[in-house]
Amino acid sequence: MLTDKILKLKKEKDVVILAHNYQLPEVQDVADFVGDSLGLSRQAAKTPHKTILFCGVHFMAETAAIICPDKKVLIPDLSAGCSLSDSITLSQLKEWKKSHPGAITVGYVNTTAEIKSELDYCCTSSNAVNVVKSIPKDKDVLFLPDMFLGSYVAKMTGRKNMYIWAGECHVHAGIRSDDIQKQLDSYANSELLIHPECSCTSQIMYDVAVGDYSNRQVQILSTEGMMNYAKQSTAKNFVVATETGILYRMQQQNPDKNFMPASKGAVCQYMKMITLDKVYASLLEEKYEVLVPKQIADKARVAIERMLAIS
Repeated sequence: MLTDKILKLKKEKDVVILAHNYQLPEVQDVADFVGDSLGLSRQAAKTPHKTILFCGVHFMAETAAIICPDKKVLIPDLSAGCSLSDSITLSQLKEWKKSHPGAITVGYVNTTAEIKSELDYCCTSSNAVNVVKSIPKDKDVLFLPDMFLGSYVAKMTGRKNMYIWAGECHVHAGIRSDDIQKQLDSYANSELLIHPECSCTSQIMYDVAVGDYSNRQVQILSTEGMMNYAKQSTAKNFVVATETGILYRMQQQNPDKNFMPASKGAVCQYMKMITLDKVYASLLEEKYEVLVPKQIADKARVAIERMLAIS
């Protein structure tokens, strides 16, 4: 059985397997750690293993390679990219910074190593608000690349001097308020868990404020925040507005609860490119190694370490 071969091989080769919450269920099952970008970065930073096999998208493996220059970092499929990461180029960022001299640049972890090397701070959805709060109020902030997360952070911090790049994740941008409302209407007494990358986050925040969701619980959370909330909540039914891969782990950890995707079409084609066959081939042949040039890695590491230091 392929799963047994993978488990045996990773022990023989001293490999730790990290998998994102959006990975296929069978890939999550062979991982040593499953989590969000921030959690997996922290696991990479402290692992004693000599090789990290990253089951996620390319920028995540790059981040691990930057944090752990003495480790070998593998990804099972080099073409597992990210639409959000692709929404800003290095030249665009440099031009944007030129037009806002003195501004502090905060970039979502969903960016390339080249982009990270031009940032002051890196962040994830779980600590973006706290990262921006840590910056002196008189400093302009350039936030990139996700406009929905950026809008959410601006609202939560009350910051008026924050400029936001117009990028988006194609999966989260496709989750609409109407989709969510239909699921809530058909799923009695359910709580809503929504990722701040969703295009409808700002609308949902407004709807909650004016009472459109009545007494229903609405939580805007990172993927790991959703996991933690689902475990401690007394509710039995949840509508989850993020990529559908997270539902597998949620159901595993909470077998007595019910989880419904806000949109069944919220599937990341890039995350699903990592299959069990590719994980096995990656382990067996030690492919594909993710390398970041030292000059870029050294600069990017500063922004990433600041991210890891802020909870």
